[in-house]
Amino acid sequence: MARDVESLPPDDEVKGQVGRRLANAVLTVVSLGVLVAWAYFGFYQLDPGENAVILTLGRYSNTVETPGLKWHLPPPIQAHDIVRVDLIEREQFGFRSGESEASELEQIEGVIQTKDNNVAHVGFVVQYKIKDAFRSRYRITDPRATLRDTAQASIREIIGKTPIDGVLSELRGDVQRQTKDLLQDILDRYESGLRVERVELTEVQPPPEVQDAFDDVIASAQDKDRKRNEAEAYANEVLPQAEAEASELRQAAQGYRDAKVAEAEGEAARFSAVLVEYRKAPEVTRTRLYLETMEEVMPRVQKVIIEPGTNLLPYLPLGQEPRAPAPVPPPAPAAGGSQ
Repeated sequence: MARDVESLPPDDEVKGQVGRRLANAVLTVVSLGVLVAWAYFGFYQLDPGENAVILTLGRYSNTVETPGLKWHLPPPIQAHDIVRVDLIEREQFGFRSGESEASELEQIEGVIQTKDNNVAHVGFVVQYKIKDAFRSRYRITDPRATLRDTAQASIREIIGKTPIDGVLSELRGDVQRQTKDLLQDILDRYESGLRVERVELTEVQPPPEVQDAFDDVIASAQDKDRKRNEAEAYANEVLPQAEAEASELRQAAQGYRDAKVAEAEGEAARFSAVLVEYRKAPEVTRTRLYLETMEEVMPRVQKVIIEPGTNLLPYLPLGQEPRAPAPVPPPAPAAGGSQ
């Protein structure tokens, strides 16, 4: 027993071991808590219509597009930047008639020279949205300013290739489409990450000095379109009727042709049948044809058939009363004579 007591460690050493174990346990728990708390900062919520740009140590890693609860390595290893990509932004440019609050700069930027060296006051609107979250946030410094400068350059280039009459009337749609295509091409070359949805000319006015003349031109173009529409409506009304009449005449001609062909074929068949009979008895057939022909030629004449070689006797119309002679009108009195 003495030896066992002597082999036990002293109380101070036991207390030291217990303290070290408790310290290690507390350190472990605290480390786990800190690690869990640090990992918590890697969670983020992505709503519909949002994209998250993931950066790893400041360098672009990927773009997350599906909504929901997401996680990445906590900062400073990784960070995220949420960008709305479903919103359609709208930028207005240039001339706006009837708005007194339009600034002088807006009025100036709306003055554009056309192909025929005229000046047009143009106002237009650009609608756009983000198609690449990373490029729109990190490739260009100010997407809105870049869009405005690029849109003004595009509209000036397109209108500079178009006469003012076309800008004011029939070529407005072409100007809008070509401006949209050119603007999108420039933005893609800038890697802006923007997509142009629509370009619309809201105001196109000639200089005030020639406003009346251009109003007359526009009115003439509208009259031309109205006359064309009326002519097309008249043609759409007359052409079906003419086609129906032509079809009716065509069918009538077809029927007449078929009737004549059938009649000719019947006559040919009858002639062939008569020819067969004629060859069998030429004299009898000849006589019959002669008599039938005389019946057709003189249908109302009384005819007497006498066999050849018989004695000719005076023919009296027996059974018929002789017709009374027609009365002779009295002679007309002489002019100026007495009665």
